[in-house]
Amino acid sequence: MVKHIVLFKLKDDVPTAEKLAIMNNFKEAIEALPAKISVIRNIEVGLNMNPGETWNIALYSEFDSLEDMKAYATHPDHVAAGKILADAKENRACVDYNF
Repeated sequence: MVKHIVLFKLKDDVPTAEKLAIMNNFKEAIEALPAKISVIRNIEVGLNMNPGETWNIALYSEFDSLEDMKAYATHPDHVAAGKILADAKENRACVDYNF
């Protein structure tokens, strides 16, 4: 099994209300993906509630294999969800590991 953890930082100059809307829309879109992408074993999106921290969004997901994770990553519905963050995203960090 593979765990896929991604952190997103949104640009500081994005207004707070707009950031919250983007974050919530992204969370909703990602958490709807298991109904569309069968290789997802578990997925959740956490929105950082601590304004003193650097990262705004944490995405946690599980897959049976790295190949399944790659299929998820290139799936059109996942790509569409990622576009929600495209203009507001400053940075992304990712770790994929076996468990």
